[in-house]
Amino acid sequence: MDQTHVDGDLELDQTLFTEEQITTRLREIAREIEKDYDGRDLLLVGVLKGAVMVMADLARSLDRHVEMDWMAVSSYGSGTKSSGVVRILKDLDTDLNGRHVLIVEDIIDTGLTLSWLITNLKSRGPASVEIATLLRKPEAQQMDVAVKYVGFDIPNAFVVGYGLDFNEKYRNLRCIGTLAPHIYS
Repeated sequence: MDQTHVDGDLELDQTLFTEEQITTRLREIAREIEKDYDGRDLLLVGVLKGAVMVMADLARSLDRHVEMDWMAVSSYGSGTKSSGVVRILKDLDTDLNGRHVLIVEDIIDTGLTLSWLITNLKSRGPASVEIATLLRKPEAQQMDVAVKYVGFDIPNAFVVGYGLDFNEKYRNLRCIGTLAPHIYS
């Protein structure tokens, strides 16, 4: 789905990143990951549902073998702001003991959910835990979370597309854009 299918739902001229810009940046991050994890097995942990597109394209950009697993956590409900209360909806199937883990996220807002997730995963005995995210909102961060790989820093706006949703819509939008306030207010 492209922008023409959501005409009026995005703020005028608020396409933040095109599909091409996203793909290019994920390829650049993949080269960094290959260098940093050379000679080490790597487990990518995608955070459902938003990270599906990022995880798929990042994994396909890697010129090496990786294992993948998925975890679903929730702190949003149907609102537009994080509640700060985290629930595990789907846990990992993979034992993390001694593994090099790279959490793959779509976006980091407040950092509250991710901070909780890092603590949870580190308690499982991995060799390392790092984070890759496509988007980060520095102005919205409430927790200081060390992120190793960042696609783009963005303003504190409600964005959709490329896995990011509002009420389960817009995930399959090929670009990332700012959702018009009349849609969610």
